[in-house]
Order: sequence, then structure tokens, then C-alpha cells
Amino acid sequence: MLTKRHGAILQVLQVRGSLSVAALSQELGVSGETVRRDIRALVDAGAVVRVHGAVGLAGQIGEAPFERRMRENAAAKRAIARAMADSIADGDSLMLDTGTTTSFLARELLGHRRLTVVTNSSDIARTLATVNGNRVFMAGGELRGDSGAALGASALDFIRPFSVQHAIISAGAVDASGIMDFDLHEAEFARAVLACGQRRVVVTDASKFGRRGFIRVASFDAVDALVTDAPPPDDVAAALASASVQLSLAAPGDNGQ
Repeated sequence: MLTKRHGAILQVLQVRGSLSVAALSQELGVSGETVRRDIRALVDAGAVVRVHGAVGLAGQIGEAPFERRMRENAAAKRAIARAMADSIADGDSLMLDTGTTTSFLARELLGHRRLTVVTNSSDIARTLATVNGNRVFMAGGELRGDSGAALGASALDFIRPFSVQHAIISAGAVDASGIMDFDLHEAEFARAVLACGQRRVVVTDASKFGRRGFIRVASFDAVDALVTDAPPPDDVAAALASASVQLSLAAPGDNGQ
């Protein structure tokens, strides 16, 4: 019989992809030994499989978590990306962190010309490099296997000298206290991106509202605008207004379908 916590593990793996025991333990707020017992039960039930020191859902372990996240709320992310792209002009400079919404934005920018783009995302760099006279600067460092993103000290050192017109980050979670994430290195990089922009923008779909991450990225005072697909909860909307953050809602027709 599967327990309530087993169900919670399956939900986490559905969203986050394969995770280590330590990451699952932190996500669920239980001990590593408890998670190991739960994993053994789920493996015996055929619900999950172990691979390369991690555990993932049976039938999905071969798919990268980033690819799966690109399918989640895709219409909303595409609408947000289209609305954000409309505020960027040919010849502008921008910095993008790794994230599914920023990857959608890169695709919406394929009609723009002569952009200068700084990113740590190999997906974004591949999308925008060598087309329409763009210049793309890719942060160095070890690439993450799940997202193809360069993170760590070398990536941070690379981007800090840049000053761009648009600093654009995605978000893992948004509540009334600000922008948060679930990964320390991704949060550090996003924070550094905001420091490099004249206009600092968060692009996130409404499913992130009310979630609380483990790592703080920034308060709303460090953000100029937030682009999303649906009105945020009242407490988040009040906090955005108090910090004078411009809230933009992507129209349903902005999804290009």
C-alpha cells in the first residue's frame, strides 16, 4: 500500500524529474533514511526506478527534466514570452538565465535582429546564435546535465562585467516576500543577472504564485517588472504594487495559437 508520502514523492518527481535522495529529503522535509525506505517501496511497486545515483518515475527516466518542464504550462509560457518579446527592440541587449520561460522567450525573439544576448543557457545560446546578426555571449563553466546550463563561480564571474538593457530571469516560486528558487546555484545566477540590467524583469507563469522556494533570489524591490499569464493572489499583487513593480498580464491571444 502506498502512503501519503509516497504520493508526495511521485508528485515531486513528476515536476522536478529525477532527483537524488538528498534532494528528495530536502524537498519533503524528512530524513534521508525515511526517503530511502520510501524509495525501496516505490521501486518494489514499479512506480520509480533508480539510475546514476538518482531516482525517477518509471517510463520517464530517459527524458531530461528540462524537456518535460518545457511541456508544462506551455501555452501560458509561450504567451508570456510573446508579450516580453514585444517589449524588446531590434538591436537591444539582454541577459537571460536558464529556465523554460526564458527558453520560450528565445524562440519568440527569432524575428528580432542584431540582438546582443548574454546567457548561461546552452538552449538559449543555440536558439539565438548565428541568426539575424545577433551576438551571443555564453557563460562558461560546467554544464548541468538536466538543463544544459552553466553555473557556479566561473559563470558568475563571466556575466558581472556586462551591462544590458533587459535583465530577464525566470522564477521557481513567487510569494509576497519576493522571488525564490529551489536550487542554490540557479538562484545565485539569477540574482547576478538582475544586477546587470537597466530594466529588471521576471517572467513566470501563474502556477508559481503562492509557492515558496528554499532559496531567496530577490525581493520585489530588486525588480522593475513581472510578466505573467494570470493575476497573482491579492497578497502578491499588493507586494508588487508596494514595490512599484510593473505587472503585465499576457493576453490569451499572445500564445500564437
